Amino acid sequence: DEELAKATEEHPPKWEEGRFSDGTPNTPADRITRPFTLRRLGNGIRVGIAQNTAESQRGHLRLVAPGGRDAEKRLGFKSGALAVGARAMQEGGSFGRFSREQVELFAVDHLIMVEINCNEEALTMDFVFPTTNVGNSGYGDAKQLGITGTESVLQIVREILVEFNWEEDALNRSKQSYRTAHESLGKSLEGKSTEMIMEAVASGDERFLSIDVDTVNAVTLDDAKNAVMSQLMPSDIELSLSGDFVVNDVLDMILQYLGTVPADANSEYKVEGKDTTSNNFSGVPALQLPGKHLDLELEDSDPRAVAYVAGAAPNAWGFLADGSTVAQRVSDADKRASDYDKQRRAHPLFANAALSLVSEIANRRLFSTVRERKQLTYDANFSLTGFERMNGGWFLVTVTASKEKAQAALEACKETLEAMQMSNPISPDNLESAKRVVLNRHEGELRTSQYWATMMSGIQEESVPLKGPLSVTDFHAVIESMTTRDLQLTLDCMGLDDAELYTAIGKTVQPEGLVDDGIVKASPMAGMGRGGALKG
Repeated sequence: DEELAKATEEHPPKWEEGRFSDGTPNTPADRITRPFTLRRLGNGIRVGIAQNTAESQRGHLRLVAPGGRDAEKRLGFKSGALAVGARAMQEGGSFGRFSREQVELFAVDHLIMVEINCNEEALTMDFVFPTTNVGNSGYGDAKQLGITGTESVLQIVREILVEFNWEEDALNRSKQSYRTAHESLGKSLEGKSTEMIMEAVASGDERFLSIDVDTVNAVTLDDAKNAVMSQLMPSDIELSLSGDFVVNDVLDMILQYLGTVPADANSEYKVEGKDTTSNNFSGVPALQLPGKHLDLELEDSDPRAVAYVAGAAPNAWGFLADGSTVAQRVSDADKRASDYDKQRRAHPLFANAALSLVSEIANRRLFSTVRERKQLTYDANFSLTGFERMNGGWFLVTVTASKEKAQAALEACKETLEAMQMSNPISPDNLESAKRVVLNRHEGELRTSQYWATMMSGIQEESVPLKGPLSVTDFHAVIESMTTRDLQLTLDCMGLDDAELYTAIGKTVQPEGLVDDGIVKASPMAGMGRGGALKG
């Protein structure tokens, strides 16, 4: 309490308007708004808060600092420093005069779970906590209520920003975790094959690959500390909080605990001579054309195969690697567009909605063609990398199959993608079905505080220019307004031509010297074997 009183005196907290880059007017600094309240603190921290009573007595806080592995490269940090440092922060947890054991006990007593991750474009801290009073003591009339889980979490976030202690043993545990993960990757058919095709499409760019043992070993405590703390300056941070609580009460706590963090906190870690603005992200590497095919063999006694098809795609908000956008390309390609079409396509959520529907339709087509009709696989999946801050990305089709059918399954996937563009375009039925799935999924996930926190993350970030309040409030309307023409033109923005595709097949091979034990194995029931009833 004394520390907080002193901090309040030295750095008086205040609220400022919420500011956005999607065209939404500023939100007031003194009013609760629906469905969420978006503001900024005087020190620059962006705050989003939403009440969610569907998850009773639970809350989710997400702190995002844009940068991630892209910042390692852009700001000249040692490769892997941010990723290893983020894990070291999770493994550590000593603040100021409190030891790691004391902080751990505090988190356990207050039922708080913490996860700190670093991906390609951001450092992310997720906290799950109870919103009720925890750490109560005594019984009956002598019972004393502890603080709420929400207040406990905000205390931890404050300490991470201003008094985190970096420890060598935490770094060693982080390194061991990464070494183990990398070694496991080399022994996994799926992991090694995915790494191989990602290395090809990303032209070996380290930002998109796993961190090898030598790189991990080279990271020192100072490397990790300088990299992570350089990302935790208040002006770069966004805090999103959702849960079963009273919004006004939590806003007061945020003002008290985080509003008193000095605006220049961690400024001593700022990288001099480099552009440190969090919205200056590099794009993904340009895809080297023509595409190519890769093969991988991995020793394993269990015979199986996995096949991949990959190619260029926009990021989650429709930005391509060359800086152009899906909305621009769709408008340029559709010379007969009505004024209504032009208005719809100018909405900041247009490309994001179109890509969600395209992804859903592609998954359904792959399932019905490759699995149900041709019976070549028991699993075919279409996914997008979905970067939010970096321009560009890739799509990846993953197919698991028997070794004998892997090549046929790969060809069937390529045919399915080609048919979506040419001979069998997206139909109104496909579109309506995809709309139902996307909207129902959205409605279902709105019941979770984690989804609300994820949706609010990036809304006030300049590095995600098209993500703003409209991406949530207009979600239903934009999805419902989509046409088959929109999706067909969005497909044309992806590298689906045969010459632009990268493909790969990974197969297991019997280890040398493996002896058949001669035991006759019982014929498995349908669905028991790898591939179940569809296995050839």
